[in-house]
Amino acid sequence: MKTIGYAAQTSSSPLAPFAFERRDLRPGDVAMEILYCGVCHSDLHYCHDDWGNAQYPAVPGHEIVGRVIAVGPGVTRHAVGDHVAVGCLIDSCMDCDQCHKGEEQMCRNGATGTYGGHDPVFGTPTRGGYSKHIVVREEFVLRVPQGLDVARAAPLLCAGITSYSPLRRWNVQAGSRVGVIGLGGLGHMAVKLAAAMGAHVTVISRTDAKRADALALGAHALLVSGDTQAMRNAASTLDLIIDTVPVEHDAQPYLPLLDIDGTLVVVGQVGAVGTLNSIPLLFGRRRITGSPIGGIAETQEMLDFCAERGVLPDVEMISMDAINTAFDRLAVADVRYRFVIDMASLAAA
Repeated sequence: MKTIGYAAQTSSSPLAPFAFERRDLRPGDVAMEILYCGVCHSDLHYCHDDWGNAQYPAVPGHEIVGRVIAVGPGVTRHAVGDHVAVGCLIDSCMDCDQCHKGEEQMCRNGATGTYGGHDPVFGTPTRGGYSKHIVVREEFVLRVPQGLDVARAAPLLCAGITSYSPLRRWNVQAGSRVGVIGLGGLGHMAVKLAAAMGAHVTVISRTDAKRADALALGAHALLVSGDTQAMRNAASTLDLIIDTVPVEHDAQPYLPLLDIDGTLVVVGQVGAVGTLNSIPLLFGRRRITGSPIGGIAETQEMLDFCAERGVLPDVEMISMDAINTAFDRLAVADVRYRFVIDMASLAAA
């Protein structure tokens, strides 16, 4: 299938139009026309080769909402015309213990990323959602529930599930005390989802500047991490902290905020998070851990939850030809709180 997208040709080049081929449908494949694609901080890192794994031409995008335009003869879950979604994964071995548990993101044999991976049959590079079409194995195509705004839903496929998964794994419910470090794309979703689950939510920020925004998103309080006395007063008041900061930072100051058996979950930074002092871990039986995206079943559960509770990201809609400006703004956190590309603009661009 011939299609067109936007690609970076090198780590320093801007994204520009790029024509390429999607694979022909295999029996279990779904072909989608992409309607909307979210812009994730990972897209920026990938195009700039910050992680050393970029494949050029690089077509990013793993927050995809679209419409089914064709299905293979073996497809039973989706039909032409359905609104569907694709997140960070498009395949896995489906045969290991983790895949059997519905944890495809933990596939022992390596899950296939929507971009930056390799097709398990042909070995060709996978290319993401900054494009007009995509072909995906049906088990990795999600149903968009009725009532979920397709124009705003795309960031749920990464920012949403990355926040939802640790909230579910650590059993957040009514009465839970949840802290959220950072109020960007991930952070604002963590606030909305935790509040929808009935938790008491505290945003932890370096200054008081985002207090009004935090409360408007559903948080109950804002704690200024630069206020030494406020941090001391807040010791042992949280059950779970979601750390969404996407750059290197020191997680140590936040550990005393956790109550006994509390957990700090890193979901933003890929790399160093400062020097670790074991004292608050040992004497509070606290823990620090990480969490990636969720599996396919959990992602569908998250979409259904958001449709039921009316949880949607706050988005700024852009045209495809504005992506380089959006990348520049994303690099300095100038977005509230997620860019979404209207792919109807791609032909004109």
